[in-house]
Amino acid sequence: MKESDIRFIKLLILVNGLVPLALLVWDQSHNRLGANPQNFLILTTGMMTLIFLILTMAVTPLRKIAGLNWLIQFRRMLGLYAFFYGCLHFLCFFSLDRAFSVSSTLTEMLKRKYLILGSTALIVMIPLAITSTNGMIKRLGGKRWRVLHRLAYVAAIAGVIHYYMQVKADTRQPLVFAAVLAVLLGYRLMVYLKQRKPPAPTPAVKPEAVI
Repeated sequence: MKESDIRFIKLLILVNGLVPLALLVWDQSHNRLGANPQNFLILTTGMMTLIFLILTMAVTPLRKIAGLNWLIQFRRMLGLYAFFYGCLHFLCFFSLDRAFSVSSTLTEMLKRKYLILGSTALIVMIPLAITSTNGMIKRLGGKRWRVLHRLAYVAAIAGVIHYYMQVKADTRQPLVFAAVLAVLLGYRLMVYLKQRKPPAPTPAVKPEAVI
C-alpha cells in the first residue's frame, strides 16, 4: 500500500475516532441523552473503550491471516483511542457520579468489585500509552516492548468482565465482547503453542545396500 494511502486511512481513523465524542457533546448540549444523561455518558465512553481495545487486538490476527502487513501501522492509533476513551470513562464516573470525591470513589470501589476491575484495565493501559512512541520502542528494545504490551490482554479481559458485572439485566452485549475477545486470545494462544512445539524429527535415511 502506498504511503499516501496509509496517511489517508490514518486521517480517517483520527476523524472517525472523535465522532462518538462529538456526538456526545452535541447531544449533551441539546439535552438529548435521555432521562439519565450521566449514566449514558459513563456507559457510552466505556463502550467506546472496549470497542477500541478489541479493534487494537484484532490488528495482529487480521494482519497475519489476511497477509495485510500494512494494518500494523494503525494499531498504535487504535490503542491510544482506547486509552483516551478509558480516561473519559473514568473522568465521567469520577466527576458526574462521585463529584470529584476521592474518598467517595474509593468507598464505592470497595463496595462494587467491578469498579476495581475497570480501574485495573485503565491503570495497565497507562504504560502502554506512554511507551507507544517509536522512541520508547527503541529505548526498551523490541523484545521487552512486546512483553510489556501484552498488558493489553489484561486490560481487555478486565474491561470485558467489568462490563459484564456492571450490567444488571441484559448481558448480551458484554457476552458478545467476551466471545470476540475469546476468539482473539484463542488465536494468540494457538500461535504461541505452535511456535513452542518442537519440530518433528527427520527420519534417518538408511544407506543403500552395496551390490
